[in-house]
Amino acid sequence: MPRERAPLLYRMIHTALPPVISAVYRPWTEGLEHIPKRGPAILASNHLSFLDHFFLPAYVQRPIFFLGKSDYFSGWKRHFFEGVGVMPVARQGGDAGEASLVKGQEILDSGRLLGIYPEGTRSPDGRLYRGKTGPVRLALRTGAPVLPVAMIGMFEVLPPGAKLPKIRRVGVRIGQPLDFSRYRGRDTDRFVLRSATDELMYELMILSGQEYVDEYAAKVKSGEVMIGSGDLEELGQIIDRDALLRRAS
Repeated sequence: MPRERAPLLYRMIHTALPPVISAVYRPWTEGLEHIPKRGPAILASNHLSFLDHFFLPAYVQRPIFFLGKSDYFSGWKRHFFEGVGVMPVARQGGDAGEASLVKGQEILDSGRLLGIYPEGTRSPDGRLYRGKTGPVRLALRTGAPVLPVAMIGMFEVLPPGAKLPKIRRVGVRIGQPLDFSRYRGRDTDRFVLRSATDELMYELMILSGQEYVDEYAAKVKSGEVMIGSGDLEELGQIIDRDALLRRAS
């Protein structure tokens, strides 16, 4: 089978970037052998940093295609995004989700790798958030395997809002393909989609070691949902604060 042809800019970056990343961040990888040498597959990754877009493709030999808002594809940005393998999706209106699914299915039906972030947005605090059902829907529609991908250490290198990356070792861990064939033909069943998506997020939690939060990250970012870390340190601080308030009264 002939080698897949990636866009020119993607190939240039794929050649130049890995040596730089290796020298600066000394990344480690696990599970690259799980990625099929040919045919479609969905790489479903946690999303910790803007750098995720570069570190994952740097160590996967086959080109990975991602989806992006069509709003970004104007002027010089259009040439950049198309050149790095980002496919435009018109996401306005009530059919926004379906438009993304259709474009993702086109990528998979052509036998390529699709990169997708089930959380839908970057983690605001380094934790793993509730997954959206898109990856599972595509798997059930196309029969493509879903590979959970854990980016590790990226949040500490460049968290959202940071201007300059820090230097520390990072990793990429790829799990075995998840088998959702038992749900074939049930891609409109909400219970099935949620169950399978939760299974995917559980694998990501195990692979990444992240704390899981059963809320959508976008809602937390917007302030619609307020949550605490839930750890013992925070609990102890709350208890100490309440004790001080009682004494003061």
